[in-house]
Amino acid sequence: MLDEIREKLEGEIEELLHELHVILPDRIEKAVELGDLRENSEYKSSLERQQFVQARLGHLTSRMSELSKIDVTAMPSDRIGFGSKVDIYDLEMGKETQVTIVVGDMIQLGGGEVSMSSAMGRGLMGARENEEVTVELPRGLKQFKVLKVITLPEQMGMA
Repeated sequence: MLDEIREKLEGEIEELLHELHVILPDRIEKAVELGDLRENSEYKSSLERQQFVQARLGHLTSRMSELSKIDVTAMPSDRIGFGSKVDIYDLEMGKETQVTIVVGDMIQLGGGEVSMSSAMGRGLMGARENEEVTVELPRGLKQFKVLKVITLPEQMGMA
């Protein structure tokens, strides 16, 4: 999982660097050639995009730094944490679901991923197999039974 995240971040960083150093300068140069910069919407939008790309690059670089600090060997192998694949059973609905606990900006919508910082993620963090947990969701309390936990250390063959 860490390698997948790292590859995704590196790919986006590479694309943004290309845009920042190749595409945007060309776009800005063409906009300048059009004349009066005070009323040139192409120039303004290119500069705004440039600022956004620089901010996003800063964020992604920070994420890469945080990622390099994760010590999988120090993660518990018996409790839900970052990267855990979890089978849960909704006690009210009688429905089983599998989720993976991820960081917020790595979520692929519809992919069964839950952010660590979401209500569901916070409610599941630290739980063990066969434990019942109560999660405070925006629509009220919900109870789940943790059926199976495969932690990140287990997935990487370290547990």
